Amino acid sequence: MSNPTVSKKFSIFIIASLALITTACGTNPVTKKREIQLVSESQEIAIGKQNYSPARQSQGGDYIIDPELTAYVQSVGDKLAKVADRQLPYEYAVINDSTPNAWAMPGGKIAFNRGLLYELNSEAELAAVMGHEMVHAAARHGAKSMERGIFMQGAMVAVGIGAQNTNYANLIVGGAQVGAALTMSKYGRDAESESDLYGMQYMKKAGYDPTAAVNLQETFVRLSADRKSNFIDGLFASHPPSQARVDANKATLAKLGAGGDWGKEVYAQKTAKLKATQTAYKAYDDGVKALVAKDTAKATALANQAIKGEPREARFQELLGDIALTEKKTTEALAYYDKAIKLQPDYFKPHVQSGIALYNAGKKTEAEPFLKRANELLPTAPGHALLGQIAEERGDIDNALKHYSVAAGSNSDYGKEANARGVRLDLPRNPSKYLQSGAVADNAGALFAVVQNNTDVPVGRVQVRVVKYDAKTGRAIAQSAPMTISGGVAPGKRNQIAIGEKVATPQEAQLYKVVVEAAEVAK
Repeated sequence: MSNPTVSKKFSIFIIASLALITTACGTNPVTKKREIQLVSESQEIAIGKQNYSPARQSQGGDYIIDPELTAYVQSVGDKLAKVADRQLPYEYAVINDSTPNAWAMPGGKIAFNRGLLYELNSEAELAAVMGHEMVHAAARHGAKSMERGIFMQGAMVAVGIGAQNTNYANLIVGGAQVGAALTMSKYGRDAESESDLYGMQYMKKAGYDPTAAVNLQETFVRLSADRKSNFIDGLFASHPPSQARVDANKATLAKLGAGGDWGKEVYAQKTAKLKATQTAYKAYDDGVKALVAKDTAKATALANQAIKGEPREARFQELLGDIALTEKKTTEALAYYDKAIKLQPDYFKPHVQSGIALYNAGKKTEAEPFLKRANELLPTAPGHALLGQIAEERGDIDNALKHYSVAAGSNSDYGKEANARGVRLDLPRNPSKYLQSGAVADNAGALFAVVQNNTDVPVGRVQVRVVKYDAKTGRAIAQSAPMTISGGVAPGKRNQIAIGEKVATPQEAQLYKVVVEAAEVAK
């Protein structure tokens, strides 16, 4: 027999849910289909604006050596934006990373890796990739991913760390983690198909030959077949090619008709400087790998080879700084980082590396401005952890805890150390935040106050008080004197002390509350 009260509540829930969905429905600006839209356009734009710079920072920073190249990429984007189904504040950047990749954020923020531009051979191919990424933004594909997160996880964005080809991949913290996750979004088959279809339409309307999109997809399928292409770690990771996509693009091409601008000569001209220095960046990439393998001699030779090929590149000086820092040559490392900062002031890594080098040399006051500037550009676990230690040594516990809390968001050695330091500082001030407590009865009915240590820090003396509540009124009717649990509580363990009372049933133990009043971190 049904319960009318439950049925009524369920009906109210359904009505409320339908009302929410109805008010959140909208029309997709590209496909013109009705869909649930829980992320507004203003939110999309704000998310893109907030995360665009940190995401680029986390993947190598902007490629600034050739401003004309960036302007050229932007001009291609502008041509496509004029014919797009949705007008957004589109922005286009070239990232200083050799991995062939491109991505789009909500709100129209688009980026091309330097490495992808090596692989393309015409402006039409550039437009094909650009149009595809533009549709991801215009058709709300990133926003839809976030909306799925709302339904499935109760969170606006599934935060993960996805920075590519950098030793700082697992050190990014705070809001910058969101940007890294957004750039690594893997869209579903429908989203990829939509981006192919409408991207080709944008190409045609902008005067490009959409045949380039088909040819490019055919090339991608061939490259993905042997699984050895460097595209595997880049574009293919989030945009997997397939013969089905090629076939669909051919069908689209048949409807649109071939013909239009290819722009092979202009593309060759605009990318000539970039491609002329490709061997220098290859030497740099190999130098980074050599340093990871602890072959500093080889890394140094490759870094110098890279500098000879392109003396204006800050990353190459930075590599020499990393080598010197590995060899504990602090003064030498700082000189290289200074050169890198002068060549590109707005990239985070030489700032945070300078801060680390100075901190390790005992020059903590000098390290502070470098660490602060680094965190402004890209918040990282080392940046916040070391600022936390500086604040702690000054006795500024509140600021130390703030920095440790941010750093602890990284699953790295820096993050774990910052978490432990934060707990050591805060636990004596807020013991109940870290120590769980309760009353438990043994088989004979004797009551014990139990304390569970959920931290990685050993706890020494713990002082508790037991409060008894009335079963009928729920009011406190008695409390014990303070009791000290001897022997402390080890990390992840529990300890107990006899309360000195007995209960007739286990349920009666619920009338007793154990309050942790004080605790000390074990020496």
